[in-house]
Amino acid sequence: MFRRLYHWTLSWARSRHAPAALGTVSFVESSVFPIPADVLFIPMCAARPERAMSYAFLATVTSVFGGIFGWFLGFYAFDLIARPLLEFYGKLHAFEALRAEVRADVWIILLLLVTSGLAHLPPMKVVTILSGVVGFNLWVFILSAIVARGARFYGLGWLLQRYGVAILAFIEKRLSWIAGGVVLLALVLWYFLKAHA
Repeated sequence: MFRRLYHWTLSWARSRHAPAALGTVSFVESSVFPIPADVLFIPMCAARPERAMSYAFLATVTSVFGGIFGWFLGFYAFDLIARPLLEFYGKLHAFEALRAEVRADVWIILLLLVTSGLAHLPPMKVVTILSGVVGFNLWVFILSAIVARGARFYGLGWLLQRYGVAILAFIEKRLSWIAGGVVLLALVLWYFLKAHA
């Protein structure tokens, strides 16, 4: 099953519609969607390493525009759109705790923008909406988003461009072990979260 899913993902990553899907996911991930763009970006770069830098540019630009959209949601439409969205994802309590901690502190928001842009911690949509809610300077926000998201996508793109073929060969040979490791990790995470709920 995992092998079929893996090959389906790779074949789809080579399709002519993949860049449009990557742009869409990168945009909505930064403002409303919980799944990171890496789900498409990594297999696309691994399948076509020669296009990794163009994919990185596309993902960076659309992610930054999505972040700007999230900022505007927080600034102009928090109660109307952003609050129900955060409630839907079960993130409102965490958001309010983060909001109380930040209180428009420029350095904390910058740190959150960098960590969410590079490693999705906390999720990008939470930080973009928070930045708008507290009225964080839009131009500094845009600059930090360009730097953080660009570093992530171009860094990943460079690695996949350089080692994409080797990475695919490694995955092909050890797919069962990798799938088992992912399932085990998911079970451990589920148990940990349940035990500390």
